[in-house]
Amino acid sequence: MPTSRTLKTGLVQLACTADVEQNKARLAEAVDRAAAQGARLVVLQELHNTPYFCQTEHVENFDLAEPIPGPSTAFYAEVARRNKVVLVTSLFERRAPGLYHNTAVVFETDGQIAGTYRKMHIPDDPAYYEKFYFTPGDLGFRPIDTSVGRLGVQVCWDQWYPEGARLMALAGAELLIYPTAIGYESSDADEEKARQREAWTTVQRGHAVANGLPVIAVNRTGYEPDPSGVTGGITFWGSSFVAGPQGELIYRAPIDQEVVEVVDIDLSRSENVRRWWPFLRDRRIECFAPLGQRFIDKSTDK
Repeated sequence: MPTSRTLKTGLVQLACTADVEQNKARLAEAVDRAAAQGARLVVLQELHNTPYFCQTEHVENFDLAEPIPGPSTAFYAEVARRNKVVLVTSLFERRAPGLYHNTAVVFETDGQIAGTYRKMHIPDDPAYYEKFYFTPGDLGFRPIDTSVGRLGVQVCWDQWYPEGARLMALAGAELLIYPTAIGYESSDADEEKARQREAWTTVQRGHAVANGLPVIAVNRTGYEPDPSGVTGGITFWGSSFVAGPQGELIYRAPIDQEVVEVVDIDLSRSENVRRWWPFLRDRRIECFAPLGQRFIDKSTDK
C-alpha cells in the first residue's frame, strides 16, 4: 500500500474591494493565518488583487495589469518566503503593449516563481467580458513542479472543460487546482442560482473521479456592483471546496462568508483509487482523434 502523504492546504475565500493595497494586505494576513495552522500549500482566488473588473469593457482597466515578474510577484514572493509555503496566486499579466493574460503564478517556499499558467478558456458572457481583456493562454496544460507536489493549475472557466483536467493528469499532476471568480447575476431565480452552483461543483468533482486526483477550487465571495449599471452586479457564491480522488467532498466553504480554512489532503489515496478504477489504463486513445474537431457534423461522421 502507498505510504500516507498528507498535505495541509489553505483555502483563502475573501471579498474584494476597490483598494488594491488593502486587498493585498488582507490576502497576506490570510496566508499568515493559514501557515500558522500548518498549511504547506495555500491557494488564492482568481484576480484577487482587485474587484472583478470584467463586468464592463473599459480600456482604463488595462492599467490594473502588471508584468510578471513585477510588483505583485515581488509582494507574494515575500509572503510565500516568510511563511515557507507554496502559494498559488492569480494575476492580470501585462505581457506586452496590447497583450494581456489572466495568469496563475505559483511561488515556492523560498519565494522563487515555480511556474506560471495562462488561462486557456476565456469566457464572454454578460458581466463576464473577459475576451475584451485576456488573450488565451499559450503555455498549454503543463503541471508545475513544487516541493509539495506537481500542481495542475488552471483558472476559473477552464474548470468546465474535462480535456484540460485530463491533460494535466496525463502530464503527472498530483492535484488539480482552480482559482475562481464566479457568481450569480441578480436577475436569476433562486432555483437557477442553485442549479448553477451545483453544476459548478459537480463538474469539478467529475474531474476528480475521472482522473483519480484531488481537486481544489477557491472562489471569491461577496457582492460586486456593475459599474455600468447595465446588470445588477454579481454576487459571488463562495463555496470553495476540496474534493478527493473519488469526488468525495472533503470540505466546502459557505456561500456568503470569508474563509481561511486548512484542509488535510491525503495524496496517497490517488494511487489506491487508480488501482481500483484504472481509467487511464482503459482509455481508447486510438479512438479520440475526433476530439480535435470543433464539432462532428453528421455529413462527415464516418
